[in-house]
Amino acid sequence: MDGMTKAQVDKAEGRDFALGAGPKRPRDAATLMLLDRKGNDVFVLMGRRHASHAFMPGKFVFPGGRTDPADSRIPVTDSLHPDEAAKLIGTVASGSATRARAIALSAIRETYEEAGLLIGHKAPFATGKADWQGFVEHGVQPSLKPLRFIARAITPPGRVRRFDTRFLSAWRSDVAVELPDGGPTNELEELMWLPLPEARQADIPAITKTILEELEQRLAQDPLLRPGGAVPFYRMIRKRFVREIL
Repeated sequence: MDGMTKAQVDKAEGRDFALGAGPKRPRDAATLMLLDRKGNDVFVLMGRRHASHAFMPGKFVFPGGRTDPADSRIPVTDSLHPDEAAKLIGTVASGSATRARAIALSAIRETYEEAGLLIGHKAPFATGKADWQGFVEHGVQPSLKPLRFIARAITPPGRVRRFDTRFLSAWRSDVAVELPDGGPTNELEELMWLPLPEARQADIPAITKTILEELEQRLAQDPLLRPGGAVPFYRMIRKRFVREIL
């Protein structure tokens, strides 16, 4: 996607984002690509957003959402791998390790809220934060160690909602508890595990397809997704959609 013009990006995205007046500052966000390997195939968890949502209605997406600064204060059993932490810290203003930690934890929280999957270890857990009471109730201590930083993308200017999204990944084996009825927010109408080639053919935003392609390439080079891999960064610069490596 190097060197794509704004017109080409807009055409590719179609109705992925509604146009809005005035500049919008992108908000920090995180999304989690939860993976499962069966034989030679890798599956990814995706869910369909409700048709009534203003942002990407009806699209298949990964669990994720806006970062809550309070997430940085949630205790964890294991921190991010130093190589992953360094890359994530490099994406936030002033190189704030606290903000980077909040971004990573927001991916874990959103995966619970939207998909009912709690990443961590089975053990007693305590916090007064309302958004994390599911981990308290089910006895799961969150862990950041499994997370891998796969890609970053900033929504182009001119959209009603703009996000600076970090695409993280983890494996299904890192999930301590799977709730049978999904997450408590009911933001996703249906959840399904799709083989990566099928996921790319689903009704997904253009940038999601691009990130899935990046993920497949990384898995081909490193099936274990070891820490410290290259992280592509997509954004608009002078009306051109560019790809950089972090």
